[in-house]
Amino acid sequence: MTAHATVRGDVAVLVPAAGMGVRLGPGGPKALRLLGGEPLLVHAVRRLALAPSVGCIVVAAPADAVADVVALLASVAPVTVVAGGATRQASVAAALAAVPADFEIVLVHDAARALTPPELVESVAAAVRGGHGAVIPVLPVVDTIKRVSDSGSVVETVDRSVLRAVQTPQGFRRDVLVKAHEAAVDEHTDDAGMAERIGIPVHTVPGAEAALKITRPFDLAVAELLL
Repeated sequence: MTAHATVRGDVAVLVPAAGMGVRLGPGGPKALRLLGGEPLLVHAVRRLALAPSVGCIVVAAPADAVADVVALLASVAPVTVVAGGATRQASVAAALAAVPADFEIVLVHDAARALTPPELVESVAAAVRGGHGAVIPVLPVVDTIKRVSDSGSVVETVDRSVLRAVQTPQGFRRDVLVKAHEAAVDEHTDDAGMAERIGIPVHTVPGAEAALKITRPFDLAVAELLL
């Protein structure tokens, strides 16, 4: 179902939004939880629509809430809403199948990163447009990281200088994302990891602190403060 239809830029963005988000506590699908009085999905789509490169947004909604999500986003941005699957990977695949054939750059974005700035969307898209098959935004790891055994004993201290925390949107040439999904033999929650599996080099660009992932009640409280 489509709320509006328009094309501005050369980038399509997929937003898998069918998950329940159990770590956030009870209250329905995570993407529809409220942040500052509006669902996370509304915040996320609004910011995606502000990125000049974005010409297509496809949301994979809970199967029983497609019409509700169409109505929710009708006044926010031009979107196409499809029924999501039982897993994130299935939802991404369903959204990808709905992207018009003329979009060769595809980004995958988590609605839980509701405050991601449009500038980060543009940075990822530009890197794909510049020739990279797969691109992820990253931040340096600031905490000391320990590898521990099953018993809880420290095995080693990991060199954090070579570690990065990965954010979304993750960007791909369309053919890369299609091949990565076709080759998947088990479930993945990271599309760039699927691209790695088929031998695609993954390029990094600087992430954004505001693009935090809202997973727990504490994260929601931080996002409220940022608003």
